[in-house]
Amino acid sequence: MLNEALLFLLDILLQPFAAILLLRFHLQWLRAPLHNPIGEFIMVLTDFLVLRARRFVPAMRGLDSASLLLALLVEMFYLAGFLWVQGLPLHGFPMVGLVALAAVKLLKISLYLLMAAVFAQAILSWINPYSSVAPLLSTATRRFMQPLRRIVPLLGSVDLSPLLLFIICQLIVIVPIGALERLASGLF
Repeated sequence: MLNEALLFLLDILLQPFAAILLLRFHLQWLRAPLHNPIGEFIMVLTDFLVLRARRFVPAMRGLDSASLLLALLVEMFYLAGFLWVQGLPLHGFPMVGLVALAAVKLLKISLYLLMAAVFAQAILSWINPYSSVAPLLSTATRRFMQPLRRIVPLLGSVDLSPLLLFIICQLIVIVPIGALERLASGLF
């Protein structure tokens, strides 16, 4: 029972925080406007850690490497806690396996964030296309949707490229990411 409570706390606190740090990295990489409720929430929630980390971790090639490194560290801490609760001893912990598995998990979370952005953008386009969040979602998905829009023609006035992007992302999660997860888990 205590193990279930600890797993719940890890799942509810650390995993989402790693995803938010990763989302901050991606939004800055994509140059998304952050002057909206979601962008401001992300900045307020992560500034206390990211701004301190930037003193020691410089930006590389214009990317917010501090946010990415923090996301990796939080994910590693989450996985270490998860494995420890499952009964894996902490002494002799395979750090290479932990880093590899955390990196693969961040790739997987990145794909899920992209799918969530496409889904939210589709819903907002029906309900309120002029929402303050619409420019953020448009910028976050544009780089991935434009090539598909050149391939998939409109059917009437219906754009099927979000559906194709969902299918592609899910196939990436199942096949290559699944294989990478098995390889990284084999390092334990």
